[in-house]
Amino acid sequence: MKNTVFEGVATAIVTPLNEKGVDYEAFGRLIDWQIAQGVDAIVAAGTTGEGSTLTDEEHREVLKFCVERVAGRVPVIAGTGSNDTAYAIDLTEYACGIGADAMLLVTPYYNKATQNGLIASFRAIADRSSKPCILYNVPSRTGCNLLPATVAALAEHPNIVGVKEASGNISQIAQIAALCGDKLDIYSGNDDQIVPILSLGGKGVISVLSNPLPAETAAICRLWREGKTAEAAALQLKLLPLIDALFTEVNPIPVKAAMAAMGYGENYLRLPLTPMEKAHEEVLLKLLREAGARLV
Repeated sequence: MKNTVFEGVATAIVTPLNEKGVDYEAFGRLIDWQIAQGVDAIVAAGTTGEGSTLTDEEHREVLKFCVERVAGRVPVIAGTGSNDTAYAIDLTEYACGIGADAMLLVTPYYNKATQNGLIASFRAIADRSSKPCILYNVPSRTGCNLLPATVAALAEHPNIVGVKEASGNISQIAQIAALCGDKLDIYSGNDDQIVPILSLGGKGVISVLSNPLPAETAAICRLWREGKTAEAAALQLKLLPLIDALFTEVNPIPVKAAMAAMGYGENYLRLPLTPMEKAHEEVLLKLLREAGARLV
């Protein structure tokens, strides 16, 4: 049995940006609010944090700021994956050095590595990490699917402790659970599948929804752990329209609009991402209000 990085909800936190760079004032307020609302961990500079368009210097600064602001209140998971294994190793070593609690390693995008290539790459990064590593499978974005047998092989590495599964394929996730047992923790990477993945033995979710609704997202996991499965499922289904609205355009376009409307920075994204279409934004903000989010 490996050590679990977290149980419950980890917010894949947005990085507030403006024309000058990272808005650290808004970022700090957002981190503090997330923790006060009961999230169990924070993922910095991942997909939702626009890690792919941060400069190398910004990426490191964002990770360092997050670690220092959190100050041990919850685990900080650093997004250090890349399609360049050497770069991922360098960033991972940096994140370990500044005190991040774990790494989130996305499958190499664009390269579309073979399964053997994925094993070699992830092992090379994990070998150089002094902290636990969570794999991140999101084939819709990367063009590369981390297959169950590959995950099982990687689970034998002492530093590879979990997988964020965002394939959307429940059958595949069930196969991972069957093959890996207690060698690997499974986290939902899709907010509409939190309860189904918990039912397969998952530990929680790395969430976009928890940016605007941290307490409610945490409640889904808490209710499940308390044995209140019907209540957890009911809350999951109640929030489904909002979850869908957060993905009407590619993440993090909608959640950036949501957080700007709640006062956490500007609705600013870096190209090639652009602000949400007005019709979609109107639906999103209406659903946020109905869910109890406080808009400024």
